[in-house]
Amino acid sequence: MPSDRHTVLDREQERYGGIKWGSAFFGWLTAIGTAVILTALLAAAGTAVGVATGTNATNAAGKAGQQTTTIGIVGGIALLVILLVAYFCGGYVAGRMARFNGIKQGIAVWVWSIAIAVIIAVIGALLGSKYDILSKLNGFPRIPINEGDLTTGGIIALVVAIVAALVGAVLGGMAGMRFHRNVDKAGLDR
Repeated sequence: MPSDRHTVLDREQERYGGIKWGSAFFGWLTAIGTAVILTALLAAAGTAVGVATGTNATNAAGKAGQQTTTIGIVGGIALLVILLVAYFCGGYVAGRMARFNGIKQGIAVWVWSIAIAVIIAVIGALLGSKYDILSKLNGFPRIPINEGDLTTGGIIALVVAIVAALVGAVLGGMAGMRFHRNVDKAGLDR
């Protein structure tokens, strides 16, 4: 029986490594749930600030109309932070469940999100806007543009959001896998 930690890990990874799509799916579920919760908390914080300052809905709408650029930038940054954190959590879950290949697990979480988004888009296109699930879920983080008004800025924002989700998922997958490396190190190094 080999006592060299690297030999043992290489043999285990050869046998049990690779992408675990089930783990990645649960990572995706974690990412989506975290994104919904963080979006709700952000909306609640915004409402609380409005209540604390005595702002009503009419005043807030008027101020938002006057400061659209600032609100758009702040909203975009908030969306990126939510996506980064949510997909970090999802990647962490997948990396921790799969034990090996944290980067691949993070990418698999991201692939699940892209695949499911495409499926939902196709279903929405085939069945019409009446069945557009994402537009009916107001708590889900979305890029604040209409699907018919996709501009260059909107496309750039979409690409940045996709990259933020990918980066978060990969970093989370690496963090989830690191836990197992520490356990292996403690168990195999005597």
